[in-house]
Amino acid sequence: MIARIKGKVAELKDLAVVLDTGGIFYEVIIPASVAQRLSAHKAADGTITLVTHHYYQMTPSSATPVLVGFFNDLEKDFFLQFISVSGIGPRAAVKALDRSINEIAAAIDKGDSAYLKTLPGIGQQKARDIIAKLQGKVSRFGLIPDTGVKRELSSAPAFKDEAVEVLLQLQYKKAEAEVMIAKALERNSAINSTEELLNAIYSQKAAR
Repeated sequence: MIARIKGKVAELKDLAVVLDTGGIFYEVIIPASVAQRLSAHKAADGTITLVTHHYYQMTPSSATPVLVGFFNDLEKDFFLQFISVSGIGPRAAVKALDRSINEIAAAIDKGDSAYLKTLPGIGQQKARDIIAKLQGKVSRFGLIPDTGVKRELSSAPAFKDEAVEVLLQLQYKKAEAEVMIAKALERNSAINSTEELLNAIYSQKAAR
């Protein structure tokens, strides 16, 4: 089983990151609460280390290995508690954890079903199931620092970070990339995806 993985970000997808571990590329499924902090967790050599949950996604004809990534064991432990709730599988949990874990844990401890219902894919009955299963068992996860995670993966900071990663791969300097992104967003504030942002930057350069 793969317990940890270390590599450089080769590609950032919707709720997944592809890491180059030295010529071998691994796709790791990650919650939005992890995706939005990738840049902040880069080491001096540009690598990122993720603690992983390794499982097999079963179909009638195959078993596909899947990695789910976190920044520390405490985040992973919360994820394992979350998927212990009946009807919540790993991929559903990854989708639901789009805010800081300490905030979600606090809502569970308080029995705040209204808050839990706002998590992606969690309805009224599922919120009740989460509280029934985990209330009183997740207090320690309140120790995880509040990272100010934004609610949606597609929010501006997230796609801006992804655009920076792409531009760095194209050999632009980070400061240069950030200037180009700022100018593109200044010209068109309606941009809301990485693809739109990169197209706008290309148009800027072509117009010079």
